[in-house]
Amino acid sequence: MTTVQQILDAKGHDIYFVRPDDTVLHALQMMERRNVGAVLVKEDDNLVGIFTERHYARKVFLKGRSSPKTRIRDVMERDVAYVEPRQSSEACMALMTEKRIRHLPVLRDGHLVGLISIGDLMKSIIADREFNIDQLVRYVQG
Repeated sequence: MTTVQQILDAKGHDIYFVRPDDTVLHALQMMERRNVGAVLVKEDDNLVGIFTERHYARKVFLKGRSSPKTRIRDVMERDVAYVEPRQSSEACMALMTEKRIRHLPVLRDGHLVGLISIGDLMKSIIADREFNIDQLVRYVQG
């Protein structure tokens, strides 16, 4: 069973973040430049929120707000679900399904060490299943 730490080791520990007083436009430009669907929001080195494409669609675009004028603090999710490096990919998938989210910050001893997405988890789970199938095929073939 793959752990979050193994996923981070494979994909990297890059973390992209903005500040609460940054504009939505700034966050969107960073997301586009980095080809990611979410950025974390940090203040004084503390995780205080997350901003995703879904937040943009629902809290900015559909409400007629202006991206260059709207501050992240006004549209970010403050109640951020997170995981720890030792947790399994299956546990993360269950949490994402329950919370209906696509991104999970990874904290170790309260410190941010990474961010995983539902795509990262799917890739890991598929690789695990393919390995198990390959092992079964080898066993059956003798």
